[in-house]
Amino acid sequence: MYNSIQGILTGKAATKVFLENQGIEYELEVSFNTLSSLPELGSKIRLFTYLHHREDILKLYGFLEEGERRLFLDLLKVDGIGPRQALRILSGTTVQAFLRILESEDVKALTRIPGLGIKTAQKVLLSLKGKINLEEEAIPREEKELQIALVEMGFEPTRATEALRRALKECREEGLSGESLEREAFRRAIVLMSGTNG
Repeated sequence: MYNSIQGILTGKAATKVFLENQGIEYELEVSFNTLSSLPELGSKIRLFTYLHHREDILKLYGFLEEGERRLFLDLLKVDGIGPRQALRILSGTTVQAFLRILESEDVKALTRIPGLGIKTAQKVLLSLKGKINLEEEAIPREEKELQIALVEMGFEPTRATEALRRALKECREEGLSGESLEREAFRRAIVLMSGTNG
């Protein structure tokens, strides 16, 4: 699906922004951190995206930093947390501060973040501690996009990265390149992940 949208910033509201690209204006739900970091209206920007769809809902979420989107996707894997609550959590802290709280296992600190009661905070700690690493890595854009696609399919981020890198290594050793490399590596990564998921 969409990895990012680049265009002209045409509007800002409390929890959303408007972005015009080739005559189409997109409405994207954003966190306070993304909103407060955006330049003035009329500026050209790029937002990483996540499309949430159900039978009765189709919403596009935007993130100025890829790390924020990756944490958003991890939060969605916690039982009971939906997109709206995940965005509220991201609005109440920074990515790095959230990771420090997880590592210190500070449930009380988690409950001080808007959108997290004690029970949900405990679920977050159990579900995510030690399982996410959002440090930026010097990896090609194509690999990042394939990794994001795997995560959106429901695979756990760290294991998806490992499976993808293994698949890419195998394909490169076989002499594949370009689109053929990406397609085959993506296919093999899914096979590897499906196998590890039982």
